Amino acid sequence: MIETPAFLDTSRPDVPDLVVSRGVIPFHLAGSPVRGRLIRLGPLADALLSRHDAPQTALALASKALTLIAGMSTALKFQGSYSLQIKGDGPVSQLVADCTERGDLRVYLRAEAEAPSSAPDAALVGAGYLAFTLDQGAETERHQGIVAITGESLAEMAMHYYETSEQHPCWIALHAAWRDEGWQAGGLVIERIAGEGGLTPVSDAAQAEDDWATARILAATVTQDEILDPALDGMTLINRLFGTMDPRIDRPRALAFGCRCSRARLSALLATFPRDDLDHMAEEGTIVMTCEFCNVHFRFSRDEVAGAPGPAA
Repeated sequence: MIETPAFLDTSRPDVPDLVVSRGVIPFHLAGSPVRGRLIRLGPLADALLSRHDAPQTALALASKALTLIAGMSTALKFQGSYSLQIKGDGPVSQLVADCTERGDLRVYLRAEAEAPSSAPDAALVGAGYLAFTLDQGAETERHQGIVAITGESLAEMAMHYYETSEQHPCWIALHAAWRDEGWQAGGLVIERIAGEGGLTPVSDAAQAEDDWATARILAATVTQDEILDPALDGMTLINRLFGTMDPRIDRPRALAFGCRCSRARLSALLATFPRDDLDHMAEEGTIVMTCEFCNVHFRFSRDEVAGAPGPAA
């Protein structure tokens, strides 16, 4: 079945039609086994986060999760969605962020109202697990990796996952801040790969190790202000950080507000419920379903949903 483009789907809710054309800037370092991405969510960060009623520390964690999944998904060749899920016993008990191959982003979080106003990421999520899932549709098998939450920051948790579950060394910085214009978020990811830009094998193992160590040292000099400064051009920042290692900029990738809910999809879901269940769900003749990602309320008249025959579940 061919998916209806968002701009033609009249059953979609009234959500922002927002695209950041240079949301991710990929690059590689010539002659070195290093590739990377600079991620800047721009106005997407506030558009996505302002739809959730949660403490600022929880929203900051969610914005870093969006940055992370945007940065890691744009290195993959896939169709479908790449998602990050965190479940723990802390004030933020569940967080889900995902990105499609087109750069459509969405986020869901479950957070206690009394979450601390200042706390590291590890204290917010507590003990639990972190999972990355690649879902390419019903006709393909999902690929999922799960690890116990390890590290003080979300960046450290992700580096631990890729090091242990994927055997893929990477270095990650994630930043988020609330400013006068709203939420801002961004980050930097560099990865060690098999060869120069992923194309040419590096024969000198010692030199490759030295290049990777140097790239990490240079990456660690980036500041939050540099990452979040909208006046600082992304390519300028990459060249400022890695100018001595001959960075080569690749084609930027767009990011967009990408909740995939629709009235038609939810109506089809309701039709699978037994009629007795639908009767109990209706209040004054109306069933209300809320998308947990974009926080839009869909209202259905009980009369317009037939339901499935059979007893209540």
